[in-house]
Amino acid sequence: MTTIDVLKALANERRLRILDWLKDPTRHFPPQVDGDLERDGVCALYIAEKLGMSQPSAGEHLKVLASADLVIGTRIKQWVFYRRNEQRIEEVRAAMKDL
Repeated sequence: MTTIDVLKALANERRLRILDWLKDPTRHFPPQVDGDLERDGVCALYIAEKLGMSQPSAGEHLKVLASADLVIGTRIKQWVFYRRNEQRIEEVRAAMKDL
């Protein structure tokens, strides 16, 4: 993914909110039956609910973030849990400083 693709992924308020919420998932989301909020990430259903949108719409935002490698999805049972890819986010920050 190019820097331009990453910038396009970040050029959306909802995707920025998702990244912000995933920075501190225990503060922004309720406990989950499956998956640890910190280790495994947040269930896509909870993210959709917090955004106030349907799962398919939220899924598109998560897909864009995952394609940019800014989040990592982990499948547990029938759900996908998302967490930030801190290494990639740091690489993006460093690249932005160079601009």
